[in-house]
Formats: sequence, structure tokens, C-alpha cells
Amino acid sequence: MNIGQAAKFSGVSAKMIRYYEQIGLIPKAIRSDAGYRNYSSPDAHTLLFIRRARDFGFSVEQISELLVLWRDRDRASADVKTMALSHVAGLKAKIAELQAMAQTLEHLADHCHGDDRPVCPIIADLAEQTATAGAEQPPQAPHRTTRFGGDTPATSRCRPARFTHS
Repeated sequence: MNIGQAAKFSGVSAKMIRYYEQIGLIPKAIRSDAGYRNYSSPDAHTLLFIRRARDFGFSVEQISELLVLWRDRDRASADVKTMALSHVAGLKAKIAELQAMAQTLEHLADHCHGDDRPVCPIIADLAEQTATAGAEQPPQAPHRTTRFGGDTPATSRCRPARFTHS
């Protein structure tokens, strides 16, 4: 089958198939006399395996390991289980991180008036996090603006307290 047929069968785009070949995740396809890629049924099933692994969020490196295990008929299923459970732990950690981000943003949005005034706890929190993120801080020069606060330095304006998630 050609690359389009392999892509349709596996659900992996032709571009990704070429990429997987390039990085060695799958072997280089056999070429026709005209230079077109030809894939066998086992090649297409390998692509389907890769797509399913990607659907579960496995990285390319993890998929490479899974392919080795899949092809090894003498493998211990414990090796596959260990890998899967490790991935589950990583997914749960990402979920917890995303939930914490969502809660923080909801909290900040709840405390934002959403009106025509420039005071915004969301912006204040982002600015504070940015200022405390680096070990070295750029020199702070008083910033004057006439757009939002007359001729008052921005650092002297009243800013809402920093909100954190609990």
C-alpha cells in the first residue's frame, strides 16, 4: 500500500509517517521503481500501534520502547505494566497541575471586576509571578503612564493582593 493508504488505515498522517521514518521509529519504507513508498500490512499495523500509543499520550521515546516490547514475544508483561503505570502516574500529575491552574485562574477571574478600570488581579498575579520567577531581576525604573493612572508611577498605584490557589 502507498503512504496515503497506510495513513488512511492507521490514522497517522503521511507527514507523520515520513517523520517516524526519519527518526527511526519505523523502518524506511520499500520504494517502488518510481520512488514511491510502499508499506506492507505489518508496517500499517505498526503505524496503527503507534497511533494508539500516541492517543494514550505516550512520548515518541516511550513508543519506541513499547514497540520493542510488542515485537518481543518473550517479553514479561510486567515490563509493559510497569511502563503503563509509570505513564499513568505522569498523567495524573499533569491533571493535578492543570486543575490547580484552572482553579487559580477561576479564582482570579472571580475577583476581577471586568469593567473599564485598569485594575486587574489576573494581570497583577501574572506580573508578580514574572517578577519573582528569575534569580536576577532587571533594574526597576519608575514607569509613568498617562493612559491609566495620570502621571503616577505604576509602582505606587494600589494593586490588588496576589491570589494563590488553595
